[in-house]
Amino acid sequence: MLNIRCALLAALTLATPALGQQSSFQSEVLFQHKHWQVELVAWDDGSMGCQAAVGDASESFSLWIFQDYSVQLQFFSKAWEFGSGESADLQLQIDRLPQWSLTNAELTQNSVLFTLPTGDSGSEFILEVARGNRLFLRTADGGAVQDYSLSGSRASIDALITCGTVINEQKPSNPFK
Repeated sequence: MLNIRCALLAALTLATPALGQQSSFQSEVLFQHKHWQVELVAWDDGSMGCQAAVGDASESFSLWIFQDYSVQLQFFSKAWEFGSGESADLQLQIDRLPQWSLTNAELTQNSVLFTLPTGDSGSEFILEVARGNRLFLRTADGGAVQDYSLSGSRASIDALITCGTVINEQKPSNPFK
């Protein structure tokens, strides 16, 4: 993980001066393993996040860690078209383990977003992803929506956690923020 930490620090050094010059965010790939990719994302307001994603440009599942250590799930599909302010209850299942219920997941544009609770349940979900082989996204009544390979997730989740630790150390020096 030392190599990932070094790459992350280098990416932070390169990304920070360019913020706001070309777009509202910049990203740098930090780690790739099997079907997964871990990126550092820096927005022009100075905030940062780390994303571990599996899938392709049309369908993906991502875990995000932000500077406040909040963790958000994102399911993306070009086939979905949600309005604003919509929500849904969903089910997730990893392999044959018990199902997880997501209540009031946010539906926006092409994404389903859900912030994991802090504490044991959120940590247990992340561990299941790291150990798992396949994640199934379902409707509230159990209907199949999509499934994602978790091959390579152990190393990718480790890289994501390292990234999250480093960006948390990058908090602004303003004591009033």
